[in-house]
Amino acid sequence: MKSNCQILIVGGGTAGIMVAAQLKNENPKLDIALIDPANMHYYQPAWTLVGANTYDFDKTARKMSTLIPKGVTWIQESVTEFNPDKNNLKTDKDQTLTYDYLVVCPGLRMAPELVEGLQEAMDNGVVCSNYTDPNHTWETIKGFRGGTALFAMPTTPIKCGGAPQKIMYLADDHFRRNGIRKNTEVIFAIPGGVIFAVKRIADTLMNVVDRKDINVRFFHKLVKVDAEEKIAWFEIAKDLSAGGCVVMSDDDDKTIDKEIQYNYKDVKVSQKDGRYGIHFDMMHLAPPQAAPHFIANSPLSTAEGWLEVDEKTLQHKKFKNIFGLGDVAQLPTAKTGAAIRKQAPVVVDNLLSMISSNKLTDEAYNGYSSCPLVTGYGKMVLAEFDYSKEFKPDPKLKGFPFMLKDSSKEHWRLWILKKYLLPYLYWNKMMKGIRV
Repeated sequence: MKSNCQILIVGGGTAGIMVAAQLKNENPKLDIALIDPANMHYYQPAWTLVGANTYDFDKTARKMSTLIPKGVTWIQESVTEFNPDKNNLKTDKDQTLTYDYLVVCPGLRMAPELVEGLQEAMDNGVVCSNYTDPNHTWETIKGFRGGTALFAMPTTPIKCGGAPQKIMYLADDHFRRNGIRKNTEVIFAIPGGVIFAVKRIADTLMNVVDRKDINVRFFHKLVKVDAEEKIAWFEIAKDLSAGGCVVMSDDDDKTIDKEIQYNYKDVKVSQKDGRYGIHFDMMHLAPPQAAPHFIANSPLSTAEGWLEVDEKTLQHKKFKNIFGLGDVAQLPTAKTGAAIRKQAPVVVDNLLSMISSNKLTDEAYNGYSSCPLVTGYGKMVLAEFDYSKEFKPDPKLKGFPFMLKDSSKEHWRLWILKKYLLPYLYWNKMMKGIRV
């Protein structure tokens, strides 16, 4: 078994495969090893569509062995410990692997234990989630017969922050097509004060909310799920001492705090110990998410437990021969595959420069990310932005003949991008180290 290498990559997800492939494309002679225990690799952006029965789950999966770039050694083990001062790490099979340079990109983990009762609710099928089992999401939506359909988000960073509302819009379409919507209230409970951080996109999405007659409840921090009673308990993360309230009847409209309730619906809500419990008949949730334990408990992490890297160079702030990218990195932008598409070339070029001249290039990651926000069957908005949180379309994408002049508005062409073109680019370009 290989015990030392020139470049060691931790993680065989989108980031790890892209970096390995791009490095090999640039210099086939590089000695590269990639460590990841998984047998399968998933194209998770399509799981939103799987959850709405418009994409086959099996098409999102490929064997990891078919994706490892030629000439890259695959070590099918798990990391247990980093020793950056010694340029080595340990694995679950008691191996010590040494390296000259390390690339850390193991993704993140689902952390349902951060919400009381959530693990039980998910295990029992009471709460569905595209993040863990999109087939179950579709079975839940298909079997729903009316009542309160609750969609919620955690307070932690999550991969693809728009995903919790994408499935809501698709579910709403399904309910309408099947005559269920007239007997249904759709509730979107979120911890923040806006539906999306980019104002131009948020304006579009609030128009979608209006058209679909969805109740948005802002500043709702999910703290507990009662699986037996089907109640999601929230704390309100906003000071109510100045007046206004959260739960009231329709004839009390004048007392509604508009910053908390948008398009108020009189669904059943209980109050206890300062918490508000929304009773639901179906619930979809993006579970809380966190860095893997072997990152959070390592010398590589920030105080919050995420991987500590420079937001522009993606070089570790303490260890100059270590780079990091992807969902595990603590960067002030969204955790998406589109972000990795822009991060990977910066890591690769800086890494090659360090090997050849022991210095970084002038390249810098600007925080670019994008979120294909599906707003219904056959409709989508493409949110593109950078560290500024302003709408910033990628010139490479705008050059595609099918793209619109303004992708901040809903259009069927963007749905085609989501369902057909992006999966093609992923498997046939990105995973092969072709810069797109």
